[in-house]
Amino acid sequence: MLETIDWTRRWYDSVRPAFARIGQGAGSVSAALNAGAAGLGLCNAAGLPIRFVPQAELPEGQAYEQFIGATGCVPTRDNLHDFFNGLVWLTFPRIKQQLNALQAAQIAVAGIGKWRGPARDAATIFDENAALLVVRDSDGARGLIEALRGHRWTEALFERRAQFGTDVQPWLFGHALMEKLVAPRKAITAHTRVVVAPDAYFALGWDAQRSWIDDTVAAQLAADNLTTASFTPLPVLGIPGWYEGQDEAFYGDTSVFRPKRASAGP
Repeated sequence: MLETIDWTRRWYDSVRPAFARIGQGAGSVSAALNAGAAGLGLCNAAGLPIRFVPQAELPEGQAYEQFIGATGCVPTRDNLHDFFNGLVWLTFPRIKQQLNALQAAQIAVAGIGKWRGPARDAATIFDENAALLVVRDSDGARGLIEALRGHRWTEALFERRAQFGTDVQPWLFGHALMEKLVAPRKAITAHTRVVVAPDAYFALGWDAQRSWIDDTVAAQLAADNLTTASFTPLPVLGIPGWYEGQDEAFYGDTSVFRPKRASAGP
């Protein structure tokens, strides 16, 4: 299973260190993740230790998020989807904690049904398919983000590509997104949340940057109402330097890099 992951790919930069810590020795996905979680002292929002347990331990009729919030136990199958979920817990534990608390609170109010509600729907999208785009608090970086939000793809990703790494950093978060990228396709698109950072952030080392993101985004999630409007789309293979053949024609493929829809009239 794990041999199908190409760890040289840039889209795994965010979770590669977590994978390096737990290794890929014998045993189940849960066992490897539990060793990492124990070493970091991970807890849920109620202060209960995070443990990765077999899927069969999730009681019938109880929601996955509710179970994690009540017990600290994360139902985990031996598959890539749940493996990446565990790596994200090891990488961004405070964000995962806050997302779980939000989802569990929504379930406590509204119960389990076919309709999730806007906050829980947004939290699920964040958990499964988000990318975090850290941008410098500067006019140049804001211009790039405006181009992205306007779906001016060639401007944002080709003409301004030199800003990536200096003024803009992408960090993948969604575990379903990471699973899809095991077999990369040009159309794979992230729900992207922009995180504005001061100049000092860009002078930090990798782990200090990761910690800053974890603390900052978790605090934002605790303070703000999360909705699907919080995201902007970003085709992952279009991120400069992340895939081959990124010439101007690459970004001219309107089946992937779609123009922004005109807003409806009154």
